[in-house]
Amino acid sequence: MKVISDWLSRHPLLPASLAARTSLLLIVGFAVLEIVGLTIETLDRLAFDDRLASHQAVTHAIMAYRTVAEASPEDRADEVRDLQLPTGFRVRLADRPDADMTFEVSAPDFRRLLFIPGGFPDGPPGGPAGFQSGPGGPHRPDDAFRGPGGPMGGGGPSMDFPSADMPDGKGGAPGLNTPRFPIRGPQCDPRMDGHHPPFLLSRWHPQRVVTLPDRHTRRRGMALLLPGDTRWLVIRYRLPVPTPFSSPAFPIAFGLMTAGGCILIIWGMRRMIAPVGTLAAAAEAFAPDASSPQLPQNGPTEIARAAAAFNAMAVRIRRYILERTHLLTAIGHDLRTPITRLKLRAEFIEDDEMREKFLKDLNELSAMVESTLAFGRDSSAREAVTPLDLTALLATVVDDVGESRPDDADRIILAGDPPPVIIRGRPLALKRAFMNLVNNAIIYGGSATVTLSKPEDGYVTVLIEDEGPGLPPADLERMFEPFVRAEESRNRETGGTGLGLSITRTIIRGQGGDVMLYNRKPQGLAVRVTLVA
Repeated sequence: MKVISDWLSRHPLLPASLAARTSLLLIVGFAVLEIVGLTIETLDRLAFDDRLASHQAVTHAIMAYRTVAEASPEDRADEVRDLQLPTGFRVRLADRPDADMTFEVSAPDFRRLLFIPGGFPDGPPGGPAGFQSGPGGPHRPDDAFRGPGGPMGGGGPSMDFPSADMPDGKGGAPGLNTPRFPIRGPQCDPRMDGHHPPFLLSRWHPQRVVTLPDRHTRRRGMALLLPGDTRWLVIRYRLPVPTPFSSPAFPIAFGLMTAGGCILIIWGMRRMIAPVGTLAAAAEAFAPDASSPQLPQNGPTEIARAAAAFNAMAVRIRRYILERTHLLTAIGHDLRTPITRLKLRAEFIEDDEMREKFLKDLNELSAMVESTLAFGRDSSAREAVTPLDLTALLATVVDDVGESRPDDADRIILAGDPPPVIIRGRPLALKRAFMNLVNNAIIYGGSATVTLSKPEDGYVTVLIEDEGPGLPPADLERMFEPFVRAEESRNRETGGTGLGLSITRTIIRGQGGDVMLYNRKPQGLAVRVTLVA
């Protein structure tokens, strides 16, 4: 179980995005409802097909009987041989019914089988004597035929036919009036196979009828004692198994419904979830300056409320950053005057060693104040955003740092020959940010390799790598905090005030980008700067 749990934690079954999860849930629900609906429709279709097949089978059986019964007794064997029957039908003359045909059918049941409610034409209602019960088996009135739904039909409605004689029809004996009546009702239409239901005059109805007792199988059969004869006409057949795929419209309809439903669900979910993606993109591109546009507060109520809350949060964040920047700038500005007075007074200290110590501390304090003021100025982001060539800017940074550090110029490299990359940004602020990063790489890592990648997915990436000892993983993010310096392995004697990376991150994030540190293998530190292309 633990192995399965671990595998599921690494390979979740559900998709990651909200739109995909919601679409999957709706598609599964739609598929379940569609399957249930189609199952109900299929069961109804199967029942209809079963009733139709049963009716047609009974019609073929009675037509076969009528053809044989209308012939003279000596010609009946030839008529049986000449019968043209559907596949699966077997008709033969026999001296007795088959052994498994044990259920005897009464005259009223047989009339129901032939859809004759009042009786046979030219004969008394109930038929001749003797067609009530017989040795074939006990008669059960509660098992009476209901149209083709009796022992030989499998279920179906009774259909009424008039008992009056009709004009001569096709298929009857010469000189006899053989009426033909179309079946009424929507359940079955035997005209589909090109014939009408048979109709028997009383002189040709069987003396006895026995059938198979089991009505729940596909095997059906009956034996009819021919009129004026001692022989039985034994008819056996098997009902075809109904299938919902007999019509090509069924799988086509299922496929079209499924495809249409899936397309509609996915399209609808993408439209509904699109504002959430816009909100996430706005949060990722949020900059503390006022250049970031506000989200439109339209669409559904929940989306409009979320956009309004995001805009209000952005205003509060900008106000907080502005107040903090003003506070730092004011403190730094106010500290300049007392620091200057202390420097002047330190000049009057007669002890040279003590005076040097005082001046060193005051210079360090002055550098911290200047860094604080620079941090405040960079955070205020007063410089205008303009199009600039990032490739040219990086080349300038590499040249300027190399000129200021001639001993390290050979170890400051702009890798490759990158093509011009045009972005929108603040040139002076970006130049200062990259100069901070390159200087840090030279000071702490001994080298600086600058690599500019091609724009991808709307962003351009700049890597600044060194060959230094790197940083502990816990300090990689902490180094961006104000006044935080590296560990002892990073040579504190040459370190600054701890504001360089803070200023750099403020500049980069203020233009919609980001900056992060990570250790290289086997050694060294890398800075990844991402800017909006």
